[in-house]
Amino acid sequence: MTELLVITQICGFVALLLWGVRMVQTGVQRAYGPQLRSILSRALNNRLKAFMAGLGVTLFLQSSTATALMATSLAVGGLIPLATALAVMLGANIGTTLIVQLMAFDVGVLAPVFILIGVVMFRRGGTSRTHDLGRVLVGLGLMVIALLQLVAVVAPYQTSPGFQMFMQAIEAVPLINVIIAAVLAWAMHSSVAVILVVASLAGGGIVSLTSAFALVLGANLGAAVNPLLEGPPGDDPAAKRLPVGNLINRLVGVVVALAALPVITPFLGGVLPDGARAVASFHMLFNIIMAALFLPLLTPCATLLKRLLPARVPRQDPSRPLYLSEAARETPVMALASAGREALRLADILDEMLGGTKDALIGGDRKRLSAAKELDDVLDGLNGAIKTYLTSMTVDAMSEADHERQSAILNFVTNIEHAGDLLQRDVLGLASKRLKRGLSFSKEERADLDAMLTRLSDNLHTAAGVFLSEDKRAARMLANEKQAFREIQVSATADHYQRLREGRIEIAETTTLFLDLVRDIKHVNAHIVAAAAYPVLQRGGELLKSRLR
Repeated sequence: MTELLVITQICGFVALLLWGVRMVQTGVQRAYGPQLRSILSRALNNRLKAFMAGLGVTLFLQSSTATALMATSLAVGGLIPLATALAVMLGANIGTTLIVQLMAFDVGVLAPVFILIGVVMFRRGGTSRTHDLGRVLVGLGLMVIALLQLVAVVAPYQTSPGFQMFMQAIEAVPLINVIIAAVLAWAMHSSVAVILVVASLAGGGIVSLTSAFALVLGANLGAAVNPLLEGPPGDDPAAKRLPVGNLINRLVGVVVALAALPVITPFLGGVLPDGARAVASFHMLFNIIMAALFLPLLTPCATLLKRLLPARVPRQDPSRPLYLSEAARETPVMALASAGREALRLADILDEMLGGTKDALIGGDRKRLSAAKELDDVLDGLNGAIKTYLTSMTVDAMSEADHERQSAILNFVTNIEHAGDLLQRDVLGLASKRLKRGLSFSKEERADLDAMLTRLSDNLHTAAGVFLSEDKRAARMLANEKQAFREIQVSATADHYQRLREGRIEIAETTTLFLDLVRDIKHVNAHIVAAAAYPVLQRGGELLKSRLR
């Protein structure tokens, strides 16, 4: 009965530690999520900046897995080179060591202070950043309490024969420690939590330095497994390049460090008598040395990964999401970035539909007509996948800015999908009708349709840019296109009837067909405008509720 109680206490305090880590992560995400995403996207134009960005973002998020998934999404999308993404991961691996350094100090007396100040900030902060930072302080306090209580529960048993026999067995084979810690880090989704527990046990003299260092190596290895298993969905090997590269980096380091433990352990043990400080320093030095060794080798590493994991072309199912990572659902910064990247695919597919529509209407290409119609099913599939993904995100970790971005993405994909429906049902339906009846547009009508479809494609490109940048000036320009298309419809209609009165149209049936096409293209444009321009203008207070006076 006593053993069962001890095991329950240990599991409970480990759970409390994980919950504290989660509170720190969610608090930082709510307070600084959009800024962290912006820092990472702006700092990726060279490797050194990418390395520092990975370190800084992970320092706040305390999750190298979160940073890895974000960098993987950017690399798979072709937004950053693979070598630059690898530099991000080297920085991220160092970023996770800093909180371990902080917690290795004797901060037990500060736990009540953290919780007291955190609760006051949390209760009085409302929905402000103060509220979110209060959550961070409460999380830090819970982490400290969990570590202290964990050591207090285990300490009385360190002299028992069974415990000593177990410790002697695993210390004799450091590889066992590596495997145990790797499995724990993978299962907990937190190498930080595992290493903090190891540091606390080493500081209390419960675990020897040799075993502690081997456990640290295992935790580093386990942390590299989660991004590989939980990266972007799909069977394209190119999506695995970054997590595989990071795993190889960890694996090489673990093998070398494990072989050098007989030399490293007495050295660090002599320099840093405190076990917790020695574990924290070993963890940091391991990652710093690995970064120093691999930073100059990123280009050949990236080349090797590209050869080992070539991109699969063509993709088997175009309606299958490429960037919606399941593991990112609980991290709004990553989840929204992934969903935004996936949403841009809808714009690309709609643009391809517009190209097929132009070829069908003006050139009479039946194959392009059929291909364009089939793309509407791709739009429907991606639209449904993105909506399901966004609506299943972890709400308690989302800030007000995250909710706004979520609404903007949902609005974008909904309107793009509606534009695709109109294009498939109405515009392509009329194109099919024209081909079946053998109708021919006049030279002027073909010119008008070509100009409208070209302008529609340009507006779609602008909408994608506004969706990414949220620039008010570009949003105003896009919104003005709605009035421009209204004027185009009026002008085209007047010109068409003028040509009809002059007897310049041989077949009267094309009159209705042409006017219907102009009307339907204008409706498609209205959805493109609503997809990106209106949310930006509404947030800026520049959108009227009604045109009625």
